[in-house]
Amino acid sequence: MLTRMIWSELSEAERRTLFERPSTGSGAYDIAKSILDDIAVRGDDAVRDYAQRFDDWAPESGFRVSLEDLKAAEAALSKEARAAILAAADAIRRFHAEQGYREVDVETWTGAKAQRRVTPLEIAGLYVPAGTAPLVSTLIMLAVPAQIAGVERIAVIAPPRKGEGIEPTVLGAASLLGLDEVYAIGGAHGVAALGLGKGGLPKADRILGPGNAYVAAAKAILAQTPGGAATDLPAGPSEVMVVADDRADPDLVAIDLLSQAEHDSMAQVVLVAYSEAFVQRVEESLETWLDQLPRAETARAALAHSRAVIAANEAEALEAADGYASEHLIVQTDDPRGFAAQVRHAGSIFLGPWTPEAAGDYAGGPNHALPTAGAARAYGGVTVEMFQKTTTLLELNARGAKEIAPVVETLAALEGLDAHRLAMKVRREKAQ
Repeated sequence: MLTRMIWSELSEAERRTLFERPSTGSGAYDIAKSILDDIAVRGDDAVRDYAQRFDDWAPESGFRVSLEDLKAAEAALSKEARAAILAAADAIRRFHAEQGYREVDVETWTGAKAQRRVTPLEIAGLYVPAGTAPLVSTLIMLAVPAQIAGVERIAVIAPPRKGEGIEPTVLGAASLLGLDEVYAIGGAHGVAALGLGKGGLPKADRILGPGNAYVAAAKAILAQTPGGAATDLPAGPSEVMVVADDRADPDLVAIDLLSQAEHDSMAQVVLVAYSEAFVQRVEESLETWLDQLPRAETARAALAHSRAVIAANEAEALEAADGYASEHLIVQTDDPRGFAAQVRHAGSIFLGPWTPEAAGDYAGGPNHALPTAGAARAYGGVTVEMFQKTTTLLELNARGAKEIAPVVETLAALEGLDAHRLAMKVRREKAQ
Protein backbone atom coordinates (compact mmCIF):
# COMPACT_ATOMS: atom_id res chain seq x y z
CA MET A 1 0.00 0.00 0.00
CA LEU A 2 2.76 2.46 0.97
CA THR A 3 5.72 2.52 -1.39
CA ARG A 4 8.81 1.53 0.63
CA MET A 5 12.05 3.50 0.50
CA ILE A 6 15.19 2.84 2.57
CA TRP A 7 16.69 6.24 3.31
CA SER A 8 20.33 5.18 3.45
CA GLU A 9 20.12 3.56 0.01
CA LEU A 10 18.75 6.65 -1.77
CA SER A 11 20.95 9.06 -3.73
CA GLU A 12 20.50 12.81 -3.32
CA ALA A 13 18.53 12.95 -6.57
CA GLU A 14 16.32 10.07 -5.46
CA ARG A 15 15.69 11.75 -2.13
CA ARG A 16 14.53 14.91 -3.92
CA THR A 17 12.15 13.06 -6.21
CA LEU A 18 10.92 10.85 -3.36
CA PHE A 19 8.96 13.71 -1.87
CA GLU A 20 7.50 15.26 -5.00
CA ARG A 21 3.89 16.16 -4.37
CA PRO A 22 1.06 14.60 -6.39
CA SER A 23 -0.09 18.01 -7.62
CA THR A 24 3.31 18.61 -9.26
CA GLY A 25 2.85 18.46 -13.00
CA SER A 26 -0.95 18.37 -12.71
CA GLY A 27 -1.32 21.26 -15.14
CA ALA A 28 -3.11 23.29 -12.46
CA TYR A 29 -0.93 26.36 -13.02
CA ASP A 30 -1.69 26.59 -16.75
CA ILE A 31 -5.39 26.01 -16.23
CA ALA A 32 -5.59 28.60 -13.43
CA LYS A 33 -3.69 31.13 -15.54
CA SER A 34 -6.05 30.72 -18.47
CA ILE A 35 -9.01 31.32 -16.14
CA LEU A 36 -7.43 34.41 -14.59
CA ASP A 37 -6.48 35.84 -17.98
CA ASP A 38 -10.02 35.32 -19.28
CA ILE A 39 -11.61 36.95 -16.23
CA ALA A 40 -9.20 39.87 -16.45
CA VAL A 41 -10.36 40.48 -20.03
CA ARG A 42 -14.07 39.56 -19.97
CA GLY A 43 -14.77 40.45 -16.34
CA ASP A 44 -18.15 39.63 -14.83
CA ASP A 45 -19.35 37.58 -17.80
CA ALA A 46 -16.34 35.25 -17.52
CA VAL A 47 -16.87 34.85 -13.76
CA ARG A 48 -20.49 33.80 -14.33
CA ASP A 49 -19.53 31.45 -17.14
CA TYR A 50 -16.98 29.59 -15.01
CA ALA A 51 -19.28 29.52 -11.98
CA GLN A 52 -22.03 27.97 -14.08
CA ARG A 53 -19.66 25.47 -15.70
CA PHE A 54 -17.86 24.30 -12.56
CA ASP A 55 -20.47 24.78 -9.82
CA ASP A 56 -23.82 25.01 -11.59
CA TRP A 57 -24.32 28.09 -9.44
CA ALA A 58 -24.52 31.57 -10.95
CA PRO A 59 -27.77 33.14 -9.67
CA GLU A 60 -29.08 36.31 -11.28
CA SER A 61 -29.06 37.97 -7.87
CA GLY A 62 -25.27 37.53 -7.63
CA PHE A 63 -22.95 35.37 -5.58
CA ARG A 64 -23.36 37.12 -2.22
CA VAL A 65 -25.30 35.18 0.38
CA SER A 66 -28.11 37.23 1.89
CA LEU A 67 -28.06 38.24 5.54
CA GLU A 68 -31.36 36.43 5.96
CA ASP A 69 -29.83 33.16 4.72
CA LEU A 70 -26.84 33.59 7.02
CA LYS A 71 -29.04 34.16 10.05
CA ALA A 72 -31.30 31.25 9.13
CA ALA A 73 -28.26 28.96 8.84
CA GLU A 74 -27.02 30.11 12.24
CA ALA A 75 -30.41 29.45 13.80
CA ALA A 76 -30.36 25.94 12.31
CA LEU A 77 -27.10 25.00 14.01
CA SER A 78 -27.54 22.41 16.72
CA LYS A 79 -26.70 23.37 20.28
CA GLU A 80 -23.67 21.05 20.14
CA ALA A 81 -22.39 22.52 16.86
CA ARG A 82 -22.82 26.07 18.13
CA ALA A 83 -20.93 25.31 21.35
CA ALA A 84 -18.12 23.55 19.48
CA ILE A 85 -17.64 26.45 17.05
CA LEU A 86 -17.51 28.99 19.86
CA ALA A 87 -15.17 26.85 21.99
CA ALA A 88 -12.75 26.35 19.08
CA ALA A 89 -12.86 30.05 18.23
CA ASP A 90 -12.08 30.91 21.85
CA ALA A 91 -8.97 28.70 21.92
CA ILE A 92 -7.78 30.04 18.57
CA ARG A 93 -8.43 33.61 19.71
CA ARG A 94 -6.44 33.13 22.92
CA PHE A 95 -3.44 31.76 21.00
CA HIS A 96 -3.54 34.41 18.27
CA ALA A 97 -4.12 37.28 20.68
CA GLU A 98 -0.42 37.04 21.57
CA GLN A 99 0.53 37.78 17.96
CA GLY A 100 0.61 40.95 15.89
CA TYR A 101 3.21 43.50 14.86
CA ARG A 102 4.32 45.97 17.50
CA GLU A 103 4.74 49.66 16.90
CA VAL A 104 8.26 51.10 17.08
CA ASP A 105 9.48 54.59 18.04
CA VAL A 106 13.26 55.12 18.00
CA GLU A 107 15.52 58.18 17.98
CA THR A 108 18.15 57.02 15.46
CA TRP A 109 20.06 60.32 15.54
CA THR A 110 19.75 63.33 17.79
CA GLY A 111 16.77 65.14 16.32
CA ALA A 112 15.73 62.21 14.11
CA LYS A 113 12.63 60.19 15.00
CA ALA A 114 12.03 56.90 13.17
CA GLN A 115 8.72 55.14 13.74
CA ARG A 116 6.75 52.15 12.59
CA ARG A 117 2.99 52.12 12.78
CA VAL A 118 0.71 49.12 12.32
CA THR A 119 -2.55 49.15 10.39
CA PRO A 120 -4.87 46.31 9.37
CA LEU A 121 -5.70 45.37 5.81
CA GLU A 122 -8.68 47.25 4.46
CA ILE A 123 -10.20 44.23 2.65
CA ALA A 124 -9.16 40.67 3.47
CA GLY A 125 -10.42 37.81 1.34
CA LEU A 126 -10.85 34.44 3.05
CA TYR A 127 -10.98 31.25 0.99
CA VAL A 128 -12.86 28.46 2.76
CA PRO A 129 -12.80 25.04 1.06
CA ALA A 130 -16.33 23.66 1.09
CA GLY A 131 -16.66 21.48 -1.98
CA THR A 132 -16.16 17.86 -0.94
CA ALA A 133 -15.90 18.71 2.79
CA PRO A 134 -17.30 21.92 4.34
CA LEU A 135 -14.30 23.16 6.34
CA VAL A 136 -15.93 25.18 9.10
CA SER A 137 -12.61 24.92 10.93
CA THR A 138 -10.81 26.85 8.18
CA LEU A 139 -13.34 29.64 8.44
CA ILE A 140 -12.60 29.92 12.16
CA MET A 141 -8.83 29.77 11.59
CA LEU A 142 -8.95 32.66 9.12
CA ALA A 143 -11.68 34.84 10.59
CA VAL A 144 -10.39 35.00 14.16
CA PRO A 145 -6.91 36.42 13.38
CA ALA A 146 -8.46 38.82 10.86
CA GLN A 147 -10.79 40.12 13.56
CA ILE A 148 -7.96 40.40 16.08
CA ALA A 149 -5.97 42.42 13.54
CA GLY A 150 -8.92 44.80 13.14
CA VAL A 151 -9.54 44.23 9.42
CA GLU A 152 -12.24 46.64 8.25
CA ARG A 153 -13.89 44.37 5.69
CA ILE A 154 -13.74 40.58 5.64
CA ALA A 155 -15.03 38.92 2.47
CA VAL A 156 -15.45 35.14 2.57
CA ILE A 157 -15.69 32.96 -0.52
CA ALA A 158 -16.57 29.27 -0.44
CA PRO A 159 -17.39 26.83 -3.24
CA PRO A 160 -21.10 25.99 -3.47
CA ARG A 161 -22.36 22.46 -3.66
CA LYS A 162 -23.36 21.66 -7.23
CA GLY A 163 -26.44 23.72 -7.91
CA GLU A 164 -27.25 24.18 -4.21
CA GLY A 165 -25.20 27.01 -2.75
CA ILE A 166 -22.79 26.85 0.19
CA GLU A 167 -23.18 24.08 2.76
CA PRO A 168 -25.38 25.54 5.56
CA THR A 169 -22.99 24.78 8.44
CA VAL A 170 -20.38 27.06 6.86
CA LEU A 171 -22.96 29.83 6.57
CA GLY A 172 -24.12 29.27 10.14
CA ALA A 173 -20.57 29.42 11.46
CA ALA A 174 -19.91 32.62 9.51
CA SER A 175 -22.94 34.28 11.04
CA LEU A 176 -22.02 33.03 14.51
CA LEU A 177 -18.56 34.56 14.12
CA GLY A 178 -20.02 37.91 13.09
CA LEU A 179 -19.22 37.66 9.38
CA ASP A 180 -21.88 39.04 7.05
CA GLU A 181 -20.14 39.14 3.66
CA VAL A 182 -20.06 35.66 2.18
CA TYR A 183 -19.98 34.73 -1.51
CA ALA A 184 -20.97 31.36 -2.97
CA ILE A 185 -18.10 30.95 -5.38
CA GLY A 186 -14.80 29.06 -5.20
CA GLY A 187 -12.07 27.51 -7.29
CA ALA A 188 -9.62 29.43 -9.43
CA HIS A 189 -12.47 31.54 -10.85
CA GLY A 190 -13.58 32.57 -7.36
CA VAL A 191 -10.03 33.50 -6.41
CA ALA A 192 -9.72 35.53 -9.63
CA ALA A 193 -13.03 37.32 -8.99
CA LEU A 194 -11.98 38.23 -5.45
CA GLY A 195 -8.44 39.18 -6.41
CA LEU A 196 -9.48 41.35 -9.36
CA GLY A 197 -12.79 42.68 -8.03
CA LYS A 198 -15.03 41.05 -10.65
CA GLY A 199 -18.42 39.30 -10.59
CA GLY A 200 -19.84 41.60 -7.92
CA LEU A 201 -17.10 40.73 -5.42
CA PRO A 202 -14.87 43.32 -3.75
CA LYS A 203 -11.23 43.52 -4.73
CA ALA A 204 -9.36 42.04 -1.79
CA ASP A 205 -5.98 43.39 -0.74
CA ARG A 206 -4.88 39.89 0.23
CA ILE A 207 -6.45 36.44 -0.13
CA LEU A 208 -5.77 33.90 2.58
CA GLY A 209 -6.70 30.27 2.99
CA PRO A 210 -5.93 26.80 1.65
CA GLY A 211 -7.42 25.12 -1.37
CA ASN A 212 -6.79 22.56 -4.07
CA ALA A 213 -4.00 22.78 -6.64
CA TYR A 214 -6.02 25.17 -8.83
CA VAL A 215 -6.77 27.52 -5.95
CA ALA A 216 -3.13 27.54 -4.86
CA ALA A 217 -2.01 28.26 -8.43
CA ALA A 218 -4.55 31.07 -8.85
CA LYS A 219 -3.41 32.74 -5.62
CA ALA A 220 0.23 32.52 -6.69
CA ILE A 221 -0.52 33.99 -10.13
CA LEU A 222 -2.57 36.83 -8.65
CA ALA A 223 0.25 37.76 -6.30
CA GLN A 224 2.48 38.29 -9.36
CA THR A 225 -0.18 40.13 -11.39
CA PRO A 226 -0.02 43.95 -11.42
CA GLY A 227 -3.03 45.12 -9.44
CA GLY A 228 -3.81 41.59 -8.23
CA ALA A 229 -4.36 40.61 -4.61
CA ALA A 230 -1.44 39.56 -2.45
CA THR A 231 -1.47 36.08 -0.95
CA ASP A 232 -0.60 34.47 2.36
CA LEU A 233 1.46 31.35 1.67
CA PRO A 234 1.57 28.39 -0.71
CA ALA A 235 -1.27 26.23 0.60
CA GLY A 236 -2.41 23.49 -1.73
CA PRO A 237 -3.46 19.87 -1.22
CA SER A 238 -2.94 18.72 2.36
CA GLU A 239 -0.04 16.56 3.55
CA VAL A 240 1.32 14.92 6.67
CA MET A 241 4.49 13.14 7.72
CA VAL A 242 4.40 10.83 10.72
CA VAL A 243 7.70 9.87 12.33
CA ALA A 244 7.19 6.80 14.49
CA ASP A 245 9.59 4.44 16.21
CA ASP A 246 8.89 0.75 16.84
CA ARG A 247 7.28 1.45 20.20
CA ALA A 248 4.59 3.68 18.70
CA ASP A 249 0.99 2.49 18.48
CA PRO A 250 0.37 1.43 14.84
CA ASP A 251 -3.36 2.12 15.18
CA LEU A 252 -2.72 5.74 16.14
CA VAL A 253 -0.17 6.14 13.36
CA ALA A 254 -2.57 4.66 10.78
CA ILE A 255 -5.51 6.86 11.73
CA ASP A 256 -3.28 9.96 11.67
CA LEU A 257 -2.20 9.08 8.14
CA LEU A 258 -5.81 8.56 7.10
CA SER A 259 -6.95 11.84 8.63
CA GLN A 260 -4.97 13.57 5.88
CA ALA A 261 -5.56 11.03 3.14
CA GLU A 262 -9.34 11.50 3.40
CA HIS A 263 -9.01 15.22 2.54
CA ASP A 264 -8.27 14.93 -1.15
CA SER A 265 -7.11 12.38 -3.70
CA MET A 266 -4.10 14.67 -4.21
CA ALA A 267 -3.26 14.74 -0.50
CA GLN A 268 -0.03 13.01 0.46
CA VAL A 269 0.91 11.06 3.57
CA VAL A 270 4.41 9.91 4.46
CA LEU A 271 5.44 7.50 7.20
CA VAL A 272 9.00 7.54 8.51
CA ALA A 273 9.59 4.36 10.49
CA TYR A 274 12.61 2.52 11.85
CA SER A 275 11.73 -0.97 10.63
CA GLU A 276 9.88 -2.84 7.89
CA ALA A 277 8.00 -4.78 10.54
CA PHE A 278 6.45 -1.59 11.95
CA VAL A 279 5.44 -0.40 8.47
CA GLN A 280 3.68 -3.72 7.98
CA ARG A 281 1.75 -3.31 11.23
CA VAL A 282 0.67 0.19 10.19
CA GLU A 283 -0.52 -1.07 6.80
CA GLU A 284 -2.61 -3.77 8.47
CA SER A 285 -4.20 -1.11 10.63
CA LEU A 286 -4.79 1.13 7.61
CA GLU A 287 -6.85 -1.60 5.99
CA THR A 288 -8.92 -2.05 9.13
CA TRP A 289 -9.64 1.66 9.47
CA LEU A 290 -10.32 2.17 5.77
CA ASP A 291 -13.25 -0.22 5.96
CA GLN A 292 -14.89 2.17 8.42
CA LEU A 293 -14.40 5.44 6.50
CA PRO A 294 -17.16 7.01 4.40
CA ARG A 295 -14.41 8.72 2.37
CA ALA A 296 -12.39 5.52 1.91
CA GLU A 297 -12.23 5.94 -1.87
CA THR A 298 -10.61 9.36 -1.55
CA ALA A 299 -8.21 8.05 1.10
CA ARG A 300 -7.18 5.08 -1.04
CA ALA A 301 -6.46 7.39 -3.98
CA ALA A 302 -4.21 9.50 -1.74
CA LEU A 303 -2.45 6.43 -0.32
CA ALA A 304 -1.63 5.27 -3.86
CA HIS A 305 0.99 8.00 -4.19
CA SER A 306 2.15 8.04 -0.57
CA ARG A 307 5.38 6.72 0.91
CA ALA A 308 6.96 4.80 3.77
CA VAL A 309 10.57 5.72 4.46
CA ILE A 310 12.62 3.37 6.59
CA ALA A 311 15.30 5.17 8.58
CA ALA A 312 18.14 3.42 10.40
CA ASN A 313 18.16 5.92 13.27
CA GLU A 314 16.96 9.30 14.49
CA ALA A 315 19.54 11.21 12.43
CA GLU A 316 18.19 9.71 9.21
CA ALA A 317 14.61 10.38 10.30
CA LEU A 318 15.52 14.02 10.88
CA GLU A 319 17.10 14.24 7.42
CA ALA A 320 13.90 12.88 5.93
CA ALA A 321 11.72 15.27 7.93
CA ASP A 322 13.68 18.33 6.91
CA GLY A 323 13.94 17.11 3.34
CA TYR A 324 10.17 16.84 3.07
CA ALA A 325 9.40 20.09 4.96
CA SER A 326 5.91 18.90 5.76
CA GLU A 327 2.78 20.94 6.29
CA HIS A 328 2.00 18.72 9.30
CA LEU A 329 4.64 16.71 11.17
CA ILE A 330 3.48 14.20 13.78
CA VAL A 331 6.18 12.77 16.07
CA GLN A 332 5.41 9.52 17.89
CA THR A 333 8.79 8.55 19.34
CA ASP A 334 10.18 8.04 22.82
CA ASP A 335 11.27 11.69 22.98
CA PRO A 336 9.01 13.67 20.63
CA ARG A 337 9.95 17.08 22.01
CA GLY A 338 13.66 16.30 21.69
CA PHE A 339 13.11 15.21 18.07
CA ALA A 340 11.02 18.29 17.26
CA ALA A 341 13.69 20.60 18.71
CA GLN A 342 16.02 19.45 15.94
CA VAL A 343 13.54 19.87 13.08
CA ARG A 344 14.16 22.98 10.98
CA HIS A 345 11.38 22.76 8.39
CA ALA A 346 7.74 22.02 9.25
CA GLY A 347 4.53 24.01 9.18
CA SER A 348 3.20 22.66 12.46
CA ILE A 349 4.47 19.87 14.74
CA PHE A 350 2.34 17.54 16.86
CA LEU A 351 4.07 15.90 19.79
CA GLY A 352 3.44 12.45 21.21
CA PRO A 353 0.76 9.77 20.98
CA TRP A 354 -1.99 11.90 22.53
CA THR A 355 -1.70 14.77 20.03
CA PRO A 356 -3.36 13.99 16.71
CA GLU A 357 -3.08 16.53 13.96
CA ALA A 358 -6.89 16.59 14.09
CA ALA A 359 -6.68 18.47 17.41
CA GLY A 360 -4.71 21.20 15.68
CA ASP A 361 -7.09 21.18 12.73
CA TYR A 362 -10.00 22.13 14.93
CA ALA A 363 -9.44 23.51 18.38
CA GLY A 364 -5.87 23.32 19.70
CA GLY A 365 -5.12 27.01 19.16
CA PRO A 366 -2.35 27.20 16.51
CA ASN A 367 -3.51 27.94 12.99
CA HIS A 368 -4.16 25.08 10.59
CA ALA A 369 -3.71 27.16 7.41
CA LEU A 370 -0.13 26.04 6.72
CA PRO A 371 2.46 25.92 3.92
CA THR A 372 2.44 22.85 1.70
CA ALA A 373 4.61 21.34 -1.05
CA GLY A 374 7.87 22.03 0.78
CA ALA A 375 7.11 25.72 1.31
CA ALA A 376 7.64 25.21 5.06
CA ARG A 377 11.32 25.81 4.28
CA ALA A 378 10.45 29.50 3.91
CA TYR A 379 6.95 30.04 5.33
CA GLY A 380 5.00 29.54 8.53
CA GLY A 381 1.25 29.29 8.97
CA VAL A 382 -1.36 32.05 8.94
CA THR A 383 -0.85 34.66 11.67
CA VAL A 384 -2.39 37.92 12.82
CA GLU A 385 0.54 39.68 11.16
CA MET A 386 -0.67 38.50 7.75
CA PHE A 387 -3.75 40.67 8.24
CA GLN A 388 -1.62 43.70 9.11
CA LYS A 389 0.87 45.89 7.35
CA THR A 390 3.45 48.33 8.61
CA THR A 391 4.24 51.89 7.58
CA THR A 392 7.42 53.65 8.61
CA LEU A 393 7.68 57.35 9.40
CA LEU A 394 10.79 59.51 9.61
CA GLU A 395 10.91 63.04 10.99
CA LEU A 396 14.00 65.25 11.25
CA ASN A 397 14.24 68.60 12.97
CA ALA A 398 16.92 71.11 12.07
CA ARG A 399 19.47 69.54 14.40
CA GLY A 400 18.67 66.10 13.04
CA ALA A 401 19.24 67.32 9.49
CA LYS A 402 22.68 68.65 10.47
CA GLU A 403 23.56 65.45 12.33
CA ILE A 404 22.69 63.01 9.57
CA ALA A 405 23.73 65.15 6.58
CA PRO A 406 27.44 64.20 6.36
CA VAL A 407 26.65 60.49 6.19
CA VAL A 408 23.86 60.93 3.64
CA GLU A 409 25.92 63.27 1.47
CA THR A 410 28.90 60.92 1.47
CA LEU A 411 26.84 57.85 0.59
CA ALA A 412 24.93 59.71 -2.15
CA ALA A 413 28.23 60.84 -3.65
CA LEU A 414 29.52 57.25 -3.59
CA GLU A 415 26.49 56.20 -5.62
CA GLY A 416 26.73 59.15 -8.00
CA LEU A 417 23.24 60.42 -7.15
CA ASP A 418 23.86 64.14 -6.88
CA ALA A 419 20.27 65.29 -6.37
CA HIS A 420 20.15 63.04 -3.31
CA ARG A 421 23.34 64.66 -2.02
CA LEU A 422 22.01 68.16 -2.67
CA ALA A 423 18.66 67.41 -0.99
CA MET A 424 20.59 66.85 2.21
CA LYS A 425 23.32 69.45 1.70
CA VAL A 426 20.86 72.32 1.17
CA ARG A 427 19.00 71.43 4.35
CA ARG A 428 22.24 71.19 6.31
CA GLU A 429 23.26 74.66 5.15
CA LYS A 430 19.85 76.14 5.92
CA ALA A 431 19.88 74.58 9.37
CA GLN A 432 23.24 76.08 10.33
